Amino acid sequence: MAYIVTSLCVDCKDTACADVCPVECIYEETGGAAKYKNQLFIHPDECIDCTNCEPACPWKAIFEEDEVPAIFKSAIEENRVIADDIGSFTVAKVHKGPAPTADQVAANYKKHGYTP
Repeated sequence: MAYIVTSLCVDCKDTACADVCPVECIYEETGGAAKYKNQLFIHPDECIDCTNCEPACPWKAIFEEDEVPAIFKSAIEENRVIADDIGSFTVAKVHKGPAPTADQVAANYKKHGYTP
């Protein structure tokens, strides 16, 4: 069972999760395909369920597949699509930036209609 990046990552793309991934299964879209959200994705066939990414994500956008909130269930299939279109993706490059504040995370939840 893989971990899933949800739309809480859209436009955030903090790569703290990629920094701790031992198998480099976290990708970003780099092929210019407008059909993909501006976020990171976890390749479901490469994820080894190490659990490192979930607590590392400062936006709290990553969930274990069977714990993805109902509002984000479409993210399961959205993460699977990279297995079929891997040519549009590259392993996410780690770039450090300031972590979001608790208020920014709460505002992001609200923007996406998510209440934990």
